[in-house]
Amino acid sequence: MGDARIMAGDDAATGGMVLRRKAAGGRPPPPEPTEPLAPRALRRALARAAQADCGLALAATELRVIDASLAELLEVLELNALLAVMEGPGDRLGLMAVGPAVLTGLIEHRTTGAVGGAELQTRRPTRTDAAMCAGLLDRTMAELEAGLAGTSDLGWAGGYRYASFLDDARPLGLLLEDVPYQILDVALELAGGARRGRLILALPRTPARRGLALPQRADSEAGPADGAAGDAAIWRDRLTRTVMGSPARLEAVLHRLRIPLNAALAWQQGDFVLLPGAALDSVRLESGGGKPLAHARLGQTLGQRALRLQLPQPDDPSRPEKDT
Repeated sequence: MGDARIMAGDDAATGGMVLRRKAAGGRPPPPEPTEPLAPRALRRALARAAQADCGLALAATELRVIDASLAELLEVLELNALLAVMEGPGDRLGLMAVGPAVLTGLIEHRTTGAVGGAELQTRRPTRTDAAMCAGLLDRTMAELEAGLAGTSDLGWAGGYRYASFLDDARPLGLLLEDVPYQILDVALELAGGARRGRLILALPRTPARRGLALPQRADSEAGPADGAAGDAAIWRDRLTRTVMGSPARLEAVLHRLRIPLNAALAWQQGDFVLLPGAALDSVRLESGGGKPLAHARLGQTLGQRALRLQLPQPDDPSRPEKDT
């Protein structure tokens, strides 16, 4: 008896669906709402780029889309995230922030071939970390462009590549334009859950003023069959940016004294050290290893100590040597 009632109810429901379909003119029901195109394309781009770049299994488990101002963007960044400035068409700048857990997993996989499960160590990302991740970031943006090809989203999300690394978030307020940003906040899982963390891609929401123009290579590097040469040129360019952006330590040497150790140990706060009268005119600028690079005169400008560089004399024994 109970079965009969259930069947009757099913028949009634089926009949109701048929009547509604006829009333709608035979049109199929509207499709269920789906995730916007850009987030779906970024999910696939991250997974494909990680697999192609270093053979890493990477999956996006969650993705939030946030419309935010520049001030709101700065508030959602994780502490100790790798901050990669992304340069796009029309001199636009965006940001990709790789969370510390994701960054640790990427570095582990690149250096050891496996993602470890050891306790996450708190540290600030370095320029070396950025150089090791730059290829993956560029490949992710290229995959994102391919996924958005032929769509309106390509106008604001296409054409970006890694430009530089920041070890501090404070300059971002001055470096990035104060415009609306589209933030894609992705929860990532590395190597089946060995590491879990976040990655944020933030791009200006408005299209470039001059239209989309993907980064072009120089004429000497272009060509239909230049695969290996093109990859080498990209690598040289990336290496040049990394090396030229690395810090270089210089030391300004007023004078070098040779004194007995017991005399140096006898020095006390407030003691005076006598220097030759010409010390102010003969300051040497040296590299961290002590190699002389230039001569300078000690002075001041705008209330701060300053050095005025001078050309070394031809017969100066400390004149920097030319490489041969």
